[in-house]
Amino acid sequence: MNVKSLTAVNRPTARPATDHQLLIQAVAPARESPLLVLSRRIADAGCNLVESRVATVGADVSVLLLAKGAWDAIAKLETALGRIGRAENLHLLSYRTQTSDQPSRLLPYMIEVIAADKTGVLVELIDFFNRRKISIEQMSSMRYQAMQTGAEMFQAQITVGIPADTRIAELRDEFMELCDGLNLDAIMDPVKF
Repeated sequence: MNVKSLTAVNRPTARPATDHQLLIQAVAPARESPLLVLSRRIADAGCNLVESRVATVGADVSVLLLAKGAWDAIAKLETALGRIGRAENLHLLSYRTQTSDQPSRLLPYMIEVIAADKTGVLVELIDFFNRRKISIEQMSSMRYQAMQTGAEMFQAQITVGIPADTRIAELRDEFMELCDGLNLDAIMDPVKF
């Protein structure tokens, strides 16, 4: 056996050139949204924007971006973010992350809840899914005033990933029982693409 073949066998496998990811979160006043600046920096660094979430919360905007690229492109992006992060009204956080290891057998379901506003409703919903090892993939909630009556209302939309071996009918019955106990109007339907 020659030395070349030993070296090739013992060499660690390299990650693909575009296997590096950087998660970026920025919060700023809504009138100074960092979305365009961050998107440009991602492209200028030679990275791709893989996922994005933008939400206006109160008077601020929250931007969550996932960039993917070669290690040197990610390093270039990190340097650019360091300069952008010095802006007075911008709160910026970034770190390297890995590709999702989620089980591929999760069934996506959308939960919609509307009710009279009361403290702790969202905590009860989160706890329900957490106790059953059901992942919350996306969630948005808000409080508002009903147009007709002026009552304070609560609304939530939650996308969950339900393990494929879960008995959906039983889960739905348990969820509806919880909602009845909390006096919530709710639906639980599969996500249709």
